[in-house]
Amino acid sequence: MKYVIAIIQPDKLDAVLDELTKREVHLVTVGNVMGRGRQKGFAEVYRSHKEVGSLLRKVRLEIAVNDEFVEPTIEAILEGAGTGQTGDGKIFVLDLGECVRIRTKERGSAAIG
Repeated sequence: MKYVIAIIQPDKLDAVLDELTKREVHLVTVGNVMGRGRQKGFAEVYRSHKEVGSLLRKVRLEIAVNDEFVEPTIEAILEGAGTGQTGDGKIFVLDLGECVRIRTKERGSAAIG
């Protein structure tokens, strides 16, 4: 079992979700986050003053998958979120020690679904 975390551009969310669906990965948690990487923020003009922000809006996807779905999940994110430009995001793959479905009390791979 693996826990896949991806940080992507907000406007790429629908494309990533479509790609995940094509690969039969349906269980996704999505949250709005802010952060910065190599882009180092942005500059904006507001009421004739240049204001520099250090954090950019991003979307965080969290996906728990069984081992056979790790590569399809990564491929879906790369396909849906990739533009080849700085700021496309990152994918992190972590070992998932345990998963428990609250309703049925199932554990492990069966609990992921």
